[in-house]
Parts: sequence; C-alpha cells; structure tokens
Amino acid sequence: MSDLIDSPGQGENAPEYSVSELSSVLKRMIEGEFSNVRIRGEVGRVSKPASGHLYFDLKDDKSVIASVTWRGQASKLATQPEEGLEVVATGKITTFAGQSRYQMIVSEMSVAGVGALMAQLEKRKKKLESEGLFDKALKKEIPYLPEVIGVITSSSGAVIRDILHRLSDRFPRKVLIWPVSVQGEKCAPEVTAAINGFNKLTPGGAMPRPDLLIVARGGGSIEDLWGFNEESVVRAVSESEIPLISAVGHETDTTLIDYASDLRAPTPTAAAEYAVPVRADLMGWLSSMDERRVRSLSSNLETKRQRLKDLSRGLPLPTELVAMQAQRLDSISDRLPRALSIVSNNKRSLLLQTSAGLRPQVLKLKLVERTELINRFVKNIKSNMKIKIQHHQSALEGLERIRQTLGYEATLRRGYTVVRDQDGKLVTSVKKAEIKKVLEIEFQDGKTSLYK
Repeated sequence: MSDLIDSPGQGENAPEYSVSELSSVLKRMIEGEFSNVRIRGEVGRVSKPASGHLYFDLKDDKSVIASVTWRGQASKLATQPEEGLEVVATGKITTFAGQSRYQMIVSEMSVAGVGALMAQLEKRKKKLESEGLFDKALKKEIPYLPEVIGVITSSSGAVIRDILHRLSDRFPRKVLIWPVSVQGEKCAPEVTAAINGFNKLTPGGAMPRPDLLIVARGGGSIEDLWGFNEESVVRAVSESEIPLISAVGHETDTTLIDYASDLRAPTPTAAAEYAVPVRADLMGWLSSMDERRVRSLSSNLETKRQRLKDLSRGLPLPTELVAMQAQRLDSISDRLPRALSIVSNNKRSLLLQTSAGLRPQVLKLKLVERTELINRFVKNIKSNMKIKIQHHQSALEGLERIRQTLGYEATLRRGYTVVRDQDGKLVTSVKKAEIKKVLEIEFQDGKTSLYK
C-alpha cells in the first residue's frame, strides 16, 4: 500500500490518492477481509436479465446489501432467489467502483430453516394453484389394468423393490424403470426429464410407451423431499399425457406434485396397489360373474319352460286337431265320386256337341260356303282396284296437260327463247348479257352458243 501513498507536502497532514487508486485499495482490503462470508437475510428485489446473471437484494429490518450471482453459477444454486424468501447466502464481498458501492457475489444459497421453506412452499402452491395446475377437471382416469407401467425413482433402495414385489403379488405387469436422484440438486431436473421422456415415447414403438407412471421415493424431511416441490417437476406432472400416480414420502408427507398428479398414494407400496387389481380377486370375481350368468340363463330357461307349459294347456290336443281334419277328409271323400261323375258327364256332353260339328258333310258344306265368300271378296277387290286405277290415271293425264301448258317448252313453241350463261344460269337482262363472254340460247328445236 505504501507505494501508492505520496509523502505529505508542506502544510498537509494526509496522503493523496487518485480515485482509481483509492477504489483499488478499498477493493483489495474488503475482498481480503471478507473473502468467504455467510449472510442470513430475506431476498428482496430479484432481477434476471437476458445475460443470465442474477441480481437481487439481501435485507433485514435495518439494512440492504446488493448481491449478484454470475450466469455460470446461477443454474447451480440449490435454492433460486425468490422475493420474500429467507435464505443463507455464501460468497464474498467486493466493490463495484463504477457506482462507488459494495456488493456480495453469491456462490451458494439455501433456505434459512424449515419455517422459511414452509413459507416458500405455501407461496409456490398458491401461485401454481392460481394457474390451474391443480384443477380437478384436468385429472385423468387411472387405467384399470395397464399393460406397461413406468416407474420414476431411485434404482437402488427399498422403494423400487417394494413396488416390483407388490406388482408381482397382485398382477404381474411390464415395468420400465427410469432411475433418478430423489433428493439434492439433481432431483428436480432428472425427475422432470424422466416424466417428459416417458411422454415422448411413441405408442407401439420399439420401446413401449407406459400406460401409467408412478413417481416414488421414501420418506424424509422437507429438505429431502424439496425436489418434488420444484416448479419444473410440478408442471411436468400436470402436463403429462400419461396418467400419473405420485407416491413421495410417507402418508403424512405432502409435496406439490401430489396436487398436480392424477392420483396420490400415501406410500410407494400403495401406489403399486392402486396401479393394478389383485389377480386372484379378479379371477374370483370373473368366476362369480360366470356363475351368476349360468344361474341367470338357467332361471330364464326354466321361466320360459314353465310359460310354455302354461300356454300349452290352453291349446287343443294334437289328436283332436287330427281327428277334426280326418272327419273333414272323410266328408270330402264321400262327395268326391258323385262330383267326378257329374264333371265327367258334362265333359262328355260337351265333347259330343263339338264332335257333331266336325262331321265330313258339315265340314264340306262350310268349306264351300267359305270358298264362295272368298271369291266374292276377290271379285270386289279387283273391281274396286280397277276403278281406282282408272281414276288416278285420268287425274295424272290432266296434271300432265297442265304441266305441258305451264312449262317453258310451250313458250318456246310460241317463238320465245331462253338465254343462259356458261354456268347454266338464266340471263334475264341486256345489262347482264353484255358482260357475259358466252351465251347459250335455247330455241324450240334446240340450243346454240354465242361467243363474244
């Protein structure tokens, strides 16, 4: 420091610094004295600019200290700063020469006690609830007997063993396990990725898409279960297209995904019980249903049989029905010979009457009559035809005389001529005749041509 301090001049009692020199001295002094500090306070104003850095205030009832977490460290904070949250921040104190102030660079942050966690939990719950993430109308029905169950939990420990054991006892199903961290900083992002990953599987693909998801872990403190209260996890549960059962902690433990899930189970073992029915119970139920079906059919058949018996009592005996028809047949049989005799006599009389008209003498007489009738018809037709022909011939001759009288040939015989051009068209004026090169003149006894 002595190399930056000038010797006092005459009449001066203090050394002289430049602004930058003094700022640099103060920065080294403060950073050297407060290179690693822990501060407990309430988070005030929070700013998250596009740069990715976090700017916020730490305050108590008397003072405020500006704080910053650089972008590379911001995503690693166990607890993200939220206004009103009481936290314990770890970092170093430094100065910001551009504004002549000091600030804390925060590298770690945790919630200050269970009370603060509960306050943050309640605040987050109200926020997500206001967005409709806990709406009962969004709840999906849990499938009665899923083919594939996806389990999101730690790959080690009693939880996964209890779930698999209970599923095996009740109704064995295919199980896909997505191992995740169930506490600590990795918990929330890994559980979120697992829920989204299962939902992205294609139905009927090489990797079967689960029909049901179970998110599970054993009991623990509120700090241990905190990952299941993070917004990313709650939103992933709410947006899951696959029905989801939450089974985090013991029966008395409650996390925010319990409100967003389609069904909450008090324990992981209970989640397995909710997921599938008991196979033996189901078989027993099916057996009892089959027995009821058989009894119902038997009862129905017996009712129909009794009904048939009751109705049959009101019907005549078959022998009586046959006897009545037999009696009718006997009556008809008695009348049949007489009826046949009458019909036969009628046909015989008709045949005799018809045959009388077919004798040779009668047929010859009819033939002569028909021949004379035909001859008269032929004679009349010839006479009528001759008269009609003479009439038409006279009319035709009269028309021919009229044609000859009105035809132009008769006009030619009276000394007239017909003039035509080379195309055979009539020339009816001197003007037209003068412009024609060839004229054809027709007389009574022939035609001649005139060339100009």
